[in-house]
Amino acid sequence: MNNDLIIKENIKLICDDLDFKNDQEVSKLYNNLWMPLTIHLANQFKEKSQPLLVGILGGQSTGKTTLTKILKYLLTQLNINSETISLDDFYKTYEERKELAKSDPRLIWRGPPLTHDVSLALRVLQSLLQCRPVVIPRFDKSLHGGKGDQIPLRDLKSDKTTNKVDIILFEGWFVGVKPIPEDKFNNPPHPIITEADKQFAKDCNQRLKEYLPLWELIDYQIILNPIDYHYSLPWRQEAEQKMKAQGKTGMSNQEIKEFVEYFWKALHPELFINTLSVSKSLVIKIDQNHFCADYMINNN
Repeated sequence: MNNDLIIKENIKLICDDLDFKNDQEVSKLYNNLWMPLTIHLANQFKEKSQPLLVGILGGQSTGKTTLTKILKYLLTQLNINSETISLDDFYKTYEERKELAKSDPRLIWRGPPLTHDVSLALRVLQSLLQCRPVVIPRFDKSLHGGKGDQIPLRDLKSDKTTNKVDIILFEGWFVGVKPIPEDKFNNPPHPIITEADKQFAKDCNQRLKEYLPLWELIDYQIILNPIDYHYSLPWRQEAEQKMKAQGKTGMSNQEIKEFVEYFWKALHPELFINTLSVSKSLVIKIDQNHFCADYMINNN
C-alpha cells in the first residue's frame, strides 16, 4: 500500500471514530479541502519561520473536532509538529464560576464571555509562540455533576510541551469573534426579544473586549459557519438522542431549546459570525447534513 492510500485509510479511521462515516464525503473533503488546507498552513508556517497560531471558530456539530484532528494528523505527515488547544480548556475553575454566577445570575451555563480565564490563555499561547515549555491546562466537563472543573496542574505535568510547536490549532465556539456596534441590538434577531435579552447580549458584546488580546495572536482564521444558524437546534437534539441511546442522561427537547437559545442570545450568529471579516481566513459553509457546502478563502 502506497503512502497516499495509507493516509486516506487513516483519515477514514479518524472520521469513523468521530461518527462521520460518509466515505464519499470524506474522500471529497480530503482531496478538495483538508489536504490543500494543510499544505497552505504548512506554507504559512514556513513563510513566518516561527510558530503559527490558527484559530478555528465553530459551534457544536459544525465539525471543528473532526477538522482539528484531521489537520493535526496531516501536518504530522508533513513533519510539522502541531498542538491542539480548545477555548474550553481555559474555563474558570468550578469555584470561580460559582462566584461568577452569584454576581451575575444570567451566567447559568459555562461558555459565554467572562467564563474563561483569559490571562491563563494568554500566558499559555504566548509561551507556545515563543517556544517556551508550558503545561497546557485541561478542563474535565464530567466533574461536579457535569458543571466541570480545571484538572489540577500537578496532575498535568506529563502534558508539559517540551518540543517546539510549529502550528497551534486553537478551537472554540467564538474564537476570533469581536465586539460589534451597540446599535446592532436595536432590532436584533430571534430569540433576543425582551429588554433583558437585549441587555444580556449587550453585556456579552462588551465582555468580548477582554478576549481581543487573544485574537490578536491569531495568524490564520478558519470559520465553520452553518448555512442556517437554526441547524444548531436539530443538531443538538441529534447529539442528545445519541447520548440517550448509549444509556447516558440527556436533556429534554424543551431543555435543549432553552440551552441553544441561551447561546444565540449571548452571541447571535447573525450578528457576530455572519458579519465577521478577517484577513487571511477560510470560511467553510456547513449544510444541514454537517457537510461542507462551500468555502471562501481570503488571503488579504
